[in-house]
Amino acid sequence: MHFYTQNMHKLFNPYTLGPAGLDNRIVMAPLTRRRASQPGLTANEMIAEYYVQRSGAGLIIAEGSQISPQGYGFTGSPGCYSPQQVSAWKEVTSSVHNAGGRIFLQLWHVGPWSHRLLQPGGRPPLSASEVKPQGEVLTPQGRLPYEYSMPMTNEDIHRTVKDFGKAAGNAMEAGFDGVEVHGAHSYLIDQFIMDGTNKRVDEFGGSLVNRARFLFMVLDEVVSIVSAGRVGLRLSPRQVKPGMADSEPEKTYGYIFKRLNDYSLAYVHISEMMSTEERLDDPGLSILPYYRDIYGGTIISCGGHSAESAKAVIDNGMADLIAFGKPFISNPDLVERMKKGQPLAEPDKDTFYHGGVRGYIDYPPYGN
Repeated sequence: MHFYTQNMHKLFNPYTLGPAGLDNRIVMAPLTRRRASQPGLTANEMIAEYYVQRSGAGLIIAEGSQISPQGYGFTGSPGCYSPQQVSAWKEVTSSVHNAGGRIFLQLWHVGPWSHRLLQPGGRPPLSASEVKPQGEVLTPQGRLPYEYSMPMTNEDIHRTVKDFGKAAGNAMEAGFDGVEVHGAHSYLIDQFIMDGTNKRVDEFGGSLVNRARFLFMVLDEVVSIVSAGRVGLRLSPRQVKPGMADSEPEKTYGYIFKRLNDYSLAYVHISEMMSTEERLDDPGLSILPYYRDIYGGTIISCGGHSAESAKAVIDNGMADLIAFGKPFISNPDLVERMKKGQPLAEPDKDTFYHGGVRGYIDYPPYGN
Protein backbone atom coordinates (compact mmCIF):
# COMPACT_ATOMS: atom_id res chain seq x y z
CA MET A 1 0.00 0.00 0.00
CA HIS A 2 1.35 3.43 -0.98
CA PHE A 3 0.18 6.02 1.52
CA TYR A 4 -0.43 9.67 0.67
CA THR A 5 -1.24 12.90 2.49
CA GLN A 6 -3.63 15.68 1.65
CA ASN A 7 -0.80 18.16 1.02
CA MET A 8 0.83 15.90 -1.56
CA HIS A 9 0.24 16.77 -5.20
CA LYS A 10 -2.61 14.79 -6.71
CA LEU A 11 -0.17 13.27 -9.21
CA PHE A 12 0.72 10.96 -6.33
CA ASN A 13 -2.81 10.36 -5.10
CA PRO A 14 -5.07 7.42 -6.05
CA TYR A 15 -7.16 7.35 -9.22
CA THR A 16 -10.02 5.08 -10.24
CA LEU A 17 -9.47 3.57 -13.67
CA GLY A 18 -12.42 1.49 -14.84
CA PRO A 19 -12.87 -1.18 -12.18
CA ALA A 20 -9.27 -0.79 -10.98
CA GLY A 21 -7.97 1.44 -8.24
CA LEU A 22 -4.54 2.96 -8.95
CA ASP A 23 -2.27 4.06 -6.12
CA ASN A 24 -1.14 7.12 -8.08
CA ARG A 25 -1.55 8.82 -11.45
CA ILE A 26 1.89 7.85 -12.78
CA VAL A 27 1.91 5.31 -15.61
CA MET A 28 4.83 3.30 -16.90
CA ALA A 29 4.60 3.63 -20.68
CA PRO A 30 5.00 0.54 -22.88
CA LEU A 31 8.67 0.17 -23.76
CA THR A 32 10.02 -2.30 -26.29
CA ARG A 33 13.05 -3.89 -24.63
CA ARG A 34 13.43 -7.12 -26.67
CA ARG A 35 14.31 -9.48 -23.82
CA ALA A 36 11.83 -12.29 -24.61
CA SER A 37 13.10 -15.86 -24.58
CA GLN A 38 13.59 -17.53 -27.93
CA PRO A 39 12.31 -19.69 -29.48
CA GLY A 40 8.72 -19.02 -28.51
CA LEU A 41 9.02 -15.27 -27.82
CA THR A 42 7.91 -15.78 -24.23
CA ALA A 43 8.25 -13.62 -21.14
CA ASN A 44 10.71 -14.89 -18.55
CA GLU A 45 11.96 -14.40 -14.98
CA MET A 46 14.06 -11.40 -16.01
CA ILE A 47 11.03 -9.67 -17.53
CA ALA A 48 9.01 -10.45 -14.40
CA GLU A 49 11.72 -8.90 -12.22
CA TYR A 50 11.87 -5.83 -14.47
CA TYR A 51 8.19 -5.09 -13.96
CA VAL A 52 8.20 -5.97 -10.25
CA GLN A 53 10.96 -3.42 -9.72
CA ARG A 54 8.71 -0.78 -11.30
CA SER A 55 5.46 -1.80 -9.60
CA GLY A 56 5.36 1.51 -7.70
CA ALA A 57 3.77 2.98 -10.83
CA GLY A 58 0.03 3.45 -10.53
CA LEU A 59 -0.25 1.45 -13.73
CA ILE A 60 2.30 -0.46 -15.79
CA ILE A 61 1.54 -0.83 -19.49
CA ALA A 62 3.70 -3.77 -20.49
CA GLU A 63 5.66 -3.69 -23.71
CA GLY A 64 3.97 -4.08 -27.09
CA SER A 65 3.27 -7.78 -27.63
CA GLN A 66 2.38 -9.13 -31.04
CA ILE A 67 -1.10 -10.55 -31.46
CA SER A 68 -0.03 -13.13 -34.05
CA PRO A 69 3.03 -14.39 -35.92
CA GLN A 70 2.11 -11.93 -38.71
CA GLY A 71 2.32 -9.07 -36.21
CA TYR A 72 5.99 -9.73 -35.45
CA GLY A 73 8.76 -7.40 -36.58
CA PHE A 74 11.05 -6.59 -33.65
CA THR A 75 13.33 -9.47 -32.71
CA GLY A 76 13.00 -10.48 -29.09
CA SER A 77 9.60 -8.87 -28.56
CA PRO A 78 7.14 -11.15 -26.74
CA GLY A 79 3.81 -12.38 -28.08
CA CYS A 80 0.41 -13.17 -26.61
CA TYR A 81 -1.01 -15.68 -29.08
CA SER A 82 0.34 -19.08 -27.99
CA PRO A 83 -0.38 -21.17 -24.86
CA GLN A 84 3.30 -20.99 -23.95
CA GLN A 85 3.27 -17.21 -24.11
CA VAL A 86 0.13 -17.00 -21.96
CA SER A 87 1.66 -19.34 -19.38
CA ALA A 88 4.85 -17.25 -19.24
CA TRP A 89 2.92 -14.01 -18.84
CA LYS A 90 1.09 -15.51 -15.84
CA GLU A 91 4.37 -15.54 -13.94
CA VAL A 92 4.84 -11.84 -14.71
CA THR A 93 1.35 -10.73 -13.72
CA SER A 94 1.27 -12.75 -10.48
CA SER A 95 4.65 -11.30 -9.49
CA VAL A 96 3.51 -7.74 -10.18
CA HIS A 97 0.24 -8.27 -8.29
CA ASN A 98 2.11 -9.74 -5.34
CA ALA A 99 4.17 -6.55 -5.29
CA GLY A 100 0.98 -4.45 -5.21
CA GLY A 101 1.10 -3.32 -8.83
CA ARG A 102 -1.42 -3.03 -11.67
CA ILE A 103 -0.48 -4.07 -15.21
CA PHE A 104 -2.05 -3.89 -18.69
CA LEU A 105 -0.65 -5.52 -21.83
CA GLN A 106 -0.25 -3.56 -25.06
CA LEU A 107 -1.57 -5.48 -28.08
CA TRP A 108 0.60 -4.87 -31.14
CA HIS A 109 0.71 -5.60 -34.84
CA VAL A 110 3.69 -3.86 -36.44
CA GLY A 111 2.25 -3.96 -39.97
CA PRO A 112 4.94 -3.05 -42.53
CA TRP A 113 7.69 -2.68 -39.93
CA SER A 114 8.85 -6.23 -40.45
CA HIS A 115 10.52 -8.39 -43.11
CA ARG A 116 9.71 -11.59 -44.98
CA LEU A 117 12.48 -13.31 -43.01
CA LEU A 118 10.43 -12.63 -39.86
CA GLN A 119 7.07 -13.59 -41.34
CA PRO A 120 5.33 -16.98 -41.53
CA GLY A 121 6.04 -18.68 -44.83
CA GLY A 122 8.40 -15.92 -45.90
CA ARG A 123 5.50 -13.70 -47.02
CA PRO A 124 5.97 -9.93 -47.22
CA PRO A 125 4.71 -7.97 -44.20
CA LEU A 126 1.07 -6.92 -44.25
CA SER A 127 -0.26 -3.37 -44.21
CA ALA A 128 -3.20 -1.25 -45.33
CA SER A 129 -1.49 -0.51 -48.64
CA GLU A 130 1.87 -1.11 -50.26
CA VAL A 131 4.48 0.97 -48.43
CA LYS A 132 8.24 0.70 -47.92
CA PRO A 133 9.38 1.99 -44.53
CA GLN A 134 12.62 3.90 -44.27
CA GLY A 135 15.58 2.30 -42.53
CA GLU A 136 16.63 -1.23 -41.70
CA VAL A 137 15.25 -4.13 -39.67
CA LEU A 138 17.10 -6.79 -37.70
CA THR A 139 16.54 -10.23 -39.26
CA PRO A 140 18.09 -13.69 -38.78
CA GLN A 141 20.47 -12.68 -41.59
CA GLY A 142 21.46 -9.40 -39.94
CA ARG A 143 20.21 -5.88 -40.55
CA LEU A 144 18.45 -5.52 -43.90
CA PRO A 145 16.47 -2.71 -45.54
CA TYR A 146 12.72 -2.76 -45.06
CA GLU A 147 10.75 -4.17 -47.98
CA TYR A 148 7.50 -3.19 -49.63
CA SER A 149 4.55 -4.43 -47.63
CA MET A 150 1.64 -6.35 -49.11
CA PRO A 151 -1.85 -4.79 -48.98
CA MET A 152 -4.13 -6.81 -46.74
CA THR A 153 -6.95 -8.73 -48.35
CA ASN A 154 -10.43 -8.68 -46.86
CA GLU A 155 -9.67 -12.09 -45.42
CA ASP A 156 -6.42 -10.79 -43.87
CA ILE A 157 -8.30 -7.89 -42.29
CA HIS A 158 -11.04 -9.98 -40.72
CA ARG A 159 -8.53 -12.57 -39.47
CA THR A 160 -6.42 -9.84 -37.89
CA VAL A 161 -9.45 -8.34 -36.15
CA LYS A 162 -10.08 -11.78 -34.63
CA ASP A 163 -6.39 -12.03 -33.70
CA PHE A 164 -6.69 -8.81 -31.66
CA GLY A 165 -9.69 -10.23 -29.83
CA LYS A 166 -8.01 -13.58 -29.19
CA ALA A 167 -4.88 -11.88 -27.87
CA ALA A 168 -7.02 -9.70 -25.59
CA GLY A 169 -8.68 -12.80 -24.17
CA ASN A 170 -5.28 -14.44 -23.76
CA ALA A 171 -4.01 -11.40 -21.85
CA MET A 172 -6.90 -11.63 -19.40
CA GLU A 173 -6.31 -15.37 -19.02
CA ALA A 174 -2.69 -14.51 -18.25
CA GLY A 175 -3.82 -12.28 -15.38
CA PHE A 176 -3.40 -8.80 -16.81
CA ASP A 177 -5.68 -6.12 -15.38
CA GLY A 178 -6.51 -4.94 -18.87
CA VAL A 179 -5.18 -4.39 -22.38
CA GLU A 180 -4.11 -1.44 -24.49
CA VAL A 181 -4.75 -1.55 -28.25
CA HIS A 182 -1.75 -0.06 -30.05
CA GLY A 183 -3.19 2.33 -32.62
CA ALA A 184 -0.23 4.70 -32.74
CA HIS A 185 3.20 5.39 -34.25
CA SER A 186 2.52 4.29 -37.84
CA TYR A 187 2.00 0.63 -37.02
CA LEU A 188 -0.81 -1.39 -38.58
CA ILE A 189 -3.90 0.34 -37.18
CA ASP A 190 -2.37 3.77 -37.77
CA GLN A 191 -1.52 2.73 -41.33
CA PHE A 192 -5.24 2.32 -42.01
CA ILE A 193 -6.09 5.64 -40.35
CA MET A 194 -3.62 7.91 -42.19
CA ASP A 195 -4.35 8.97 -45.76
CA GLY A 196 -0.61 9.05 -46.43
CA THR A 197 -0.38 5.29 -46.00
CA ASN A 198 -3.90 4.11 -46.83
CA LYS A 199 -4.46 4.16 -50.59
CA ARG A 200 -7.22 1.55 -50.65
CA VAL A 201 -10.33 1.93 -52.82
CA ASP A 202 -12.54 -0.53 -50.92
CA GLU A 203 -14.60 -0.07 -47.75
CA PHE A 204 -11.39 0.37 -45.73
CA GLY A 205 -9.97 3.27 -47.75
CA GLY A 206 -10.77 6.67 -49.15
CA SER A 207 -13.15 8.48 -46.79
CA LEU A 208 -12.33 9.17 -43.16
CA VAL A 209 -15.14 6.86 -42.08
CA ASN A 210 -13.65 4.06 -44.16
CA ARG A 211 -10.06 4.64 -42.99
CA ALA A 212 -11.17 4.47 -39.35
CA ARG A 213 -13.24 1.33 -39.96
CA PHE A 214 -10.43 -1.11 -39.13
CA LEU A 215 -9.70 0.58 -35.79
CA PHE A 216 -13.32 0.43 -34.70
CA MET A 217 -13.69 -3.16 -35.86
CA VAL A 218 -10.70 -4.03 -33.66
CA LEU A 219 -12.17 -2.14 -30.70
CA ASP A 220 -15.57 -3.77 -31.18
CA GLU A 221 -13.94 -7.19 -31.20
CA VAL A 222 -11.77 -6.51 -28.14
CA VAL A 223 -14.59 -5.05 -26.02
CA SER A 224 -16.77 -8.03 -26.93
CA ILE A 225 -14.23 -10.17 -25.07
CA VAL A 226 -12.83 -7.80 -22.42
CA SER A 227 -15.04 -5.28 -20.62
CA ALA A 228 -14.52 -1.78 -22.04
CA GLY A 229 -13.41 -0.50 -18.62
CA ARG A 230 -10.35 -2.73 -18.94
CA VAL A 231 -9.46 -1.62 -22.48
CA GLY A 232 -7.26 1.32 -23.40
CA LEU A 233 -6.22 2.72 -26.77
CA ARG A 234 -2.99 4.45 -27.73
CA LEU A 235 -2.98 7.10 -30.46
CA SER A 236 -0.30 9.49 -31.71
CA PRO A 237 -1.95 12.17 -33.90
CA ARG A 238 1.33 14.03 -34.53
CA GLN A 239 3.92 11.37 -33.71
CA VAL A 240 4.53 9.41 -36.91
CA LYS A 241 7.46 7.63 -38.47
CA PRO A 242 9.46 9.28 -41.29
CA GLY A 243 7.63 9.40 -44.59
CA MET A 244 4.25 8.58 -43.06
CA ALA A 245 1.56 11.10 -42.13
CA ASP A 246 -2.03 12.20 -42.46
CA SER A 247 -2.84 15.34 -44.41
CA GLU A 248 -5.44 16.58 -41.89
CA PRO A 249 -4.56 15.04 -38.51
CA GLU A 250 -6.84 17.27 -36.44
CA LYS A 251 -9.85 16.38 -38.58
CA THR A 252 -8.91 12.70 -38.80
CA TYR A 253 -8.16 12.05 -35.15
CA GLY A 254 -10.82 14.49 -33.98
CA TYR A 255 -13.38 12.27 -35.69
CA ILE A 256 -11.89 9.21 -33.96
CA PHE A 257 -11.86 10.84 -30.52
CA LYS A 258 -15.48 11.94 -30.93
CA ARG A 259 -16.55 8.38 -31.73
CA LEU A 260 -14.54 7.02 -28.81
CA ASN A 261 -16.94 8.75 -26.42
CA ASP A 262 -19.37 5.92 -27.19
CA TYR A 263 -17.01 3.20 -25.97
CA SER A 264 -16.49 3.87 -22.20
CA LEU A 265 -12.86 2.76 -22.50
CA ALA A 266 -10.52 2.73 -19.53
CA TYR A 267 -8.50 5.47 -21.19
CA VAL A 268 -7.08 6.94 -24.37
CA HIS A 269 -3.30 7.20 -24.28
CA ILE A 270 -2.02 10.18 -26.28
CA SER A 271 1.62 10.05 -27.34
CA GLU A 272 3.22 13.36 -28.31
CA MET A 273 6.91 14.18 -28.22
CA MET A 274 7.45 17.45 -26.42
CA SER A 275 10.19 18.62 -24.12
CA THR A 276 9.49 19.63 -20.55
CA GLU A 277 10.48 23.17 -21.47
CA GLU A 278 7.96 23.32 -24.33
CA ARG A 279 5.18 22.06 -22.08
CA LEU A 280 5.93 24.54 -19.32
CA ASP A 281 6.75 27.56 -21.50
CA ASP A 282 3.84 27.27 -23.92
CA PRO A 283 1.13 24.74 -23.00
CA GLY A 284 -0.66 25.78 -26.19
CA LEU A 285 1.86 23.81 -28.24
CA SER A 286 0.38 20.58 -26.93
CA ILE A 287 -2.38 18.72 -28.75
CA LEU A 288 -3.99 17.78 -25.43
CA PRO A 289 -6.41 20.75 -25.18
CA TYR A 290 -7.86 20.00 -28.63
CA TYR A 291 -8.61 16.38 -27.82
CA ARG A 292 -9.67 17.09 -24.23
CA ASP A 293 -12.42 19.31 -25.63
CA ILE A 294 -13.64 16.43 -27.80
CA TYR A 295 -13.16 13.40 -25.55
CA GLY A 296 -14.81 13.06 -22.14
CA GLY A 297 -13.03 9.97 -20.81
CA THR A 298 -9.73 9.39 -19.04
CA ILE A 299 -6.70 10.67 -20.94
CA ILE A 300 -3.10 9.56 -20.42
CA SER A 301 -0.48 12.05 -21.61
CA CYS A 302 2.87 10.63 -22.68
CA GLY A 303 6.05 12.13 -24.06
CA GLY A 304 8.90 14.16 -22.61
CA HIS A 305 7.38 14.77 -19.18
CA SER A 306 9.21 15.77 -16.03
CA ALA A 307 7.61 15.81 -12.60
CA GLU A 308 6.99 19.55 -13.06
CA SER A 309 5.27 19.27 -16.44
CA ALA A 310 3.28 16.26 -15.24
CA LYS A 311 1.92 18.26 -12.32
CA ALA A 312 1.11 21.19 -14.60
CA VAL A 313 -0.85 19.01 -17.03
CA ILE A 314 -2.80 17.43 -14.17
CA ASP A 315 -3.47 20.85 -12.63
CA ASN A 316 -4.78 22.37 -15.86
CA GLY A 317 -7.03 19.37 -16.41
CA MET A 318 -5.61 18.44 -19.81
CA ALA A 319 -4.93 14.84 -18.75
CA ASP A 320 -5.79 12.55 -15.86
CA LEU A 321 -2.74 10.29 -15.86
CA ILE A 322 0.86 10.87 -16.94
CA ALA A 323 3.00 8.22 -18.62
CA PHE A 324 6.77 8.11 -18.37
CA GLY A 325 8.92 5.96 -20.63
CA LYS A 326 12.69 6.39 -20.56
CA PRO A 327 12.79 7.67 -16.95
CA PHE A 328 11.40 4.31 -15.81
CA ILE A 329 14.23 2.44 -17.56
CA SER A 330 16.94 3.77 -15.25
CA ASN A 331 14.76 4.66 -12.24
CA PRO A 332 12.79 1.63 -11.06
CA ASP A 333 11.73 3.71 -8.05
CA LEU A 334 10.65 6.65 -10.21
CA VAL A 335 7.49 7.43 -8.25
CA GLU A 336 9.35 7.65 -4.93
CA ARG A 337 12.10 9.78 -6.46
CA MET A 338 9.54 12.21 -7.83
CA LYS A 339 7.67 12.34 -4.54
CA LYS A 340 10.85 13.20 -2.66
CA GLY A 341 12.44 15.42 -5.31
CA GLN A 342 15.42 13.10 -5.69
CA PRO A 343 17.61 13.27 -8.82
CA LEU A 344 16.97 10.84 -11.65
CA ALA A 345 19.54 8.44 -13.06
CA GLU A 346 20.29 8.59 -16.79
CA PRO A 347 19.73 5.42 -18.85
CA ASP A 348 22.39 3.64 -20.89
CA LYS A 349 21.01 3.96 -24.43
CA ASP A 350 23.27 1.18 -25.71
CA THR A 351 21.24 -1.32 -23.67
CA PHE A 352 17.74 -0.18 -24.61
CA TYR A 353 17.06 -3.03 -27.04
CA HIS A 354 19.90 -5.48 -26.56
CA GLY A 355 21.56 -7.43 -23.81
CA GLY A 356 20.36 -9.27 -20.76
CA VAL A 357 20.52 -8.04 -17.19
CA ARG A 358 22.76 -5.06 -17.98
CA GLY A 359 20.75 -1.92 -18.49
CA TYR A 360 17.57 -3.79 -17.66
CA ILE A 361 17.24 -4.98 -14.06
CA ASP A 362 20.55 -3.71 -12.65
CA TYR A 363 19.54 -0.07 -12.09
CA PRO A 364 19.46 0.42 -8.29
CA PRO A 365 16.93 2.42 -6.27
CA TYR A 366 18.06 5.85 -5.12
CA GLY A 367 20.83 5.79 -2.56
CA ASN A 368 21.89 2.19 -3.22
